[in-house]
Amino acid sequence: MNERLMGIRFLVVAIVVGVLAITAASAFATDGSTGGSAAPSGSKSKTESSGKRHVRLPKKLKQIAQCESGGNPRAISPDGKYRGKYQFSRPTWRSVGGHGDPAKASEYEQDKRALKLYHERGTAPWPNCG
Repeated sequence: MNERLMGIRFLVVAIVVGVLAITAASAFATDGSTGGSAAPSGSKSKTESSGKRHVRLPKKLKQIAQCESGGNPRAISPDGKYRGKYQFSRPTWRSVGGHGDPAKASEYEQDKRALKLYHERGTAPWPNCG
């Protein structure tokens, strides 16, 4: 009986350690996106006390996001062609390093990709809101 109790205690400790290890590993995730890439050094991002990452956006880019989607990172145009906070088309999203569906990417990832596009092409990609 004593050996069985020790075996159960060992199993419980092993499970708790495993859960703590998984929790700790997720705390060190780079940006919460499916791409998992860390921001390059010297980028204009910061980590707040909540642990969420944010990109410092120019005022104009904030206005574009508000105009395009009301600032909603999950927005999808009625025809499904434009997706996310900045209403990326999939080809444009891929051109700035995005993977998968822009509307499923984290807001941080969308901000990061939009800032890259804005630096490359100005407001031209957003003809109605730029």
